[in-house]
Amino acid sequence: MTDLAYLGATEALGLFRSRDLSPVELLEAVLQRIDAVNPRVNALTEQLTDEARIAARDAERQYRSGGQLAPLLGLPVAAKEKHSLAGHVLSNGLVAQRDVVASADHPVISRIRSAGGIVHARTTTPEFCCATVTHSPLWGVTRNPFNHELSPGGSSGGSGVALAAGFAPLATASDIAGSTRLPAAFTGTVGFKAPYGRIPGVAPLSADHYRGDGPMARTVADAALLANVMAGQHPGDHASLAAAAPLPRMWPAVAGLRIALCIRLGDYLVDPDVEANTRAVAAALQSAGAIVDEVELPWTTAEIHRVSFTHFGHILGPAMEDETRGAERALAAYTVQFMTDARAAAADTRFLDGLSAETRMQGELAAAMTGFDALICPTSAVAALTAEGHYLDGITAGGERLEHYWQGHMTVPFNIANRCPVLAVPSGLADCGIPTGVQIVGHPFDDGTVFRVGAAVEQVRPWAHRYALIGG
Repeated sequence: MTDLAYLGATEALGLFRSRDLSPVELLEAVLQRIDAVNPRVNALTEQLTDEARIAARDAERQYRSGGQLAPLLGLPVAAKEKHSLAGHVLSNGLVAQRDVVASADHPVISRIRSAGGIVHARTTTPEFCCATVTHSPLWGVTRNPFNHELSPGGSSGGSGVALAAGFAPLATASDIAGSTRLPAAFTGTVGFKAPYGRIPGVAPLSADHYRGDGPMARTVADAALLANVMAGQHPGDHASLAAAAPLPRMWPAVAGLRIALCIRLGDYLVDPDVEANTRAVAAALQSAGAIVDEVELPWTTAEIHRVSFTHFGHILGPAMEDETRGAERALAAYTVQFMTDARAAAADTRFLDGLSAETRMQGELAAAMTGFDALICPTSAVAALTAEGHYLDGITAGGERLEHYWQGHMTVPFNIANRCPVLAVPSGLADCGIPTGVQIVGHPFDDGTVFRVGAAVEQVRPWAHRYALIGG
């Protein structure tokens, strides 16, 4: 048996059912791992150790007694701090809100607990989840377990670290511009950006069609397991969709599937090691019988930045300003910069004009994917971000200076096209020693295909062996 701290969720459930492993044993293994490693990576805001132990003992009793068993029964789950737990602090990483207590569980937390999952830890984010690095004045710097000088990405950086460092087999995440997929890429884990409406959120920002909550895990099957629990209509979110057919645990081979490969999504400046790893994934899929052809898209990073910040300027930016009014001096510099950029974009472009640009881009993506079952591309054009960086003056990529560091990431086009499911999986290791990732993009609401392709990548280009090397 592998190190218990790195045991996959699906494998653990099988061992629970056969009674070769107790939920208590698994929980104690991950708690020991947290004690040993978290001081070096700083991925957690809170541990719920006492109540987790009570829940693990109860799960152990249920496995002994048999009968109907909940789908996550006994599995430790690390929850992103923005996913509220009733009676616990909900700060969104803000110093001014460090004493705010949530009155209700977030829908994804309610569903995890109803499914028998044990929320034993909560994970760090940047302030208001508005950055692709994970540090804040409230919680300090979260570090990549592969290289402590580098970031795990954001905003679900704490969740990515929790998985990569052996703190949990499952974690929750959210994504409005890449906040699930970027940490998955930088930590060698799996993240699912579900189509808009698939997984319920909390009003009023649940009405923002860029956003969505979702699962992270260390394997494709485990991400599907958690996605099934999270998905489905919720009375508190009128944008949420009726439950689709559950994702399976196993998928057919990809032989005969047609897959589009797009390295640059227009004019993104992609690091050579990122490109090499993406092409290696494409070659591996070809070796598995898929038909892979390279395509181009007519996008520019400047246009994507303008379109997305128009959207943020009319929705997320004002929400952040409302929440932080009177406490501006305590904010991280990246938060102030985000609100400034969003305000300027809203003043420059009407929301309607932003929608027109979004629908044009959606049409261009649909045209590029015509005749293909899925599209693959890098998750981030740059291989790494520094752990403590604010990136207020942009980023250098391919020898060029970009206006905004988000232009070094390739995720936000699929928040603009947010009915498309996207599964982020590892693609290899960058020259700097941390993982890189690819995005597998599906046609609107075709979740099954992206998991099918992801499972094939996992089989022909496995990565699970890397985890035991981290933070020992």
